[in-house]
Amino acid sequence: MHLIIDGYNLLHVGRSQIRLSSTELQWERDQLIEQLSAYKKQKALEITVVFDGWQGGWRTEKMEKKKGIELIFSKLGEKADEVIKRLVREKGSGVTVVTSDRDVSRYAERIAVPVIPSDQFRKKMEIAPMKIENGYGEEDEEKGLKKKGPSRRLSKRERRARAVLKKL
Repeated sequence: MHLIIDGYNLLHVGRSQIRLSSTELQWERDQLIEQLSAYKKQKALEITVVFDGWQGGWRTEKMEKKKGIELIFSKLGEKADEVIKRLVREKGSGVTVVTSDRDVSRYAERIAVPVIPSDQFRKKMEIAPMKIENGYGEEDEEKGLKKKGPSRRLSKRERRARAVLKKL
């Protein structure tokens, strides 16, 4: 499975907009890459993280690899959302997108690519080390979330997202 992650969207989950200095932002990006690298080792995933470079980036798109995570910084004048849409279009149904951006989510869902909201992925990423240490299982995680009966059946989009979440 290949994850395409909206970097700043995941980085800023659960907090209000705070202006960070460039060194603080770099430190937070490095922390996120550390967490994703540890998660990648546990789950054997391919991970691409896309960051915005449209306001203060380079003239061309910058790609690099850190700790097994592919990083893409969009070029000056191009938002990360456009890069993610392009990657989804190129790679097709073999990917899963992690974002809470509505525009990117709608685009991916039109192509039948599963989308995981950033806050749910953040929880999965934080729970993963505990699962290994404590034997925490999927059934514990989904307790109370299952619906029964045909009238309570989840939408196709929600079923697809849950199936992908189980694999993560």
